[in-house]
Amino acid sequence: MIPGGAGSERTDGGVASVEAEKTAKTKPPGEQMEGKSGSQTSTGGRETVNADFLAACQFLKDHMDNMDNPNEDMRKALVVLFQHWFSAAAEEASVCSMVAEYLREVKRVTPSLLPFLINMADDNGNTALHYSVSHCNYSIVSLILDTGVGDLSIQNNAGYTAVMLASLTAPDGPGGMEVVRKLMELSNINIRSSQTGQTALHLAVRHGRVVMVRLLLSCGADTNLQDREGATALMFASERGHTHIARLLLERSQCDLTLTDKRGQTALSIATQGSHTDTAALLQAHAKARAL
Repeated sequence: MIPGGAGSERTDGGVASVEAEKTAKTKPPGEQMEGKSGSQTSTGGRETVNADFLAACQFLKDHMDNMDNPNEDMRKALVVLFQHWFSAAAEEASVCSMVAEYLREVKRVTPSLLPFLINMADDNGNTALHYSVSHCNYSIVSLILDTGVGDLSIQNNAGYTAVMLASLTAPDGPGGMEVVRKLMELSNINIRSSQTGQTALHLAVRHGRVVMVRLLLSCGADTNLQDREGATALMFASERGHTHIARLLLERSQCDLTLTDKRGQTALSIATQGSHTDTAALLQAHAKARAL
């Protein structure tokens, strides 16, 4: 389950959610999307985009200035746009070739609508990028990044950006790692969650994602940023006894062992209190070495 993604049904942040829910409730499974029938057919082996989706794009292109206050016709068009795009790009079973065809057609027919489509969020604040990262659909993540119009600072309702979600994943191949690296390089990896003040590095450390910690550090993650409770990434490593991760953090000369949280605790005192002797010994050794 994606953080900030409570519930299994996605809606479009209030713009078309009421209409979408009505549509879903009045049609049987498999027909729960207006115009869905035929939306992912192929001709000669090539995926094709549903005509209703393209018609909605054409209509909305001429009403971009009214997106914040849509009339009834716009709401209907937004329902079609939202449902088809999220069905194509945001599902665990989404297919890269289908997403590529959607993007190709939008660029061809209504290029001015592309930023709106890419950054469209559901009621949980999740964009298609949030979902594709969470589902480890790295080929789709790459397609979205390649558009160059994605707002990578968008946080969902839980305060997570796409790069924060990526820090919790575990790519099983070099291709996935390269896409995650690309996402990190294009993002502000030091952005703080609006809910907790934590960064992608905090999250990777908390969850013991060694590979992601290493990758974040190589992309310039700040080891000294503190969350709303004053905790640093090193404090989280100390709290959980992640000695190897603590070592990775301490290899960065700028990693400050003396910082305190709002309770006045340091990384060393936290490790000691948690009886993580190996981590505490590592911290003590680094403190002594830096004091020389």
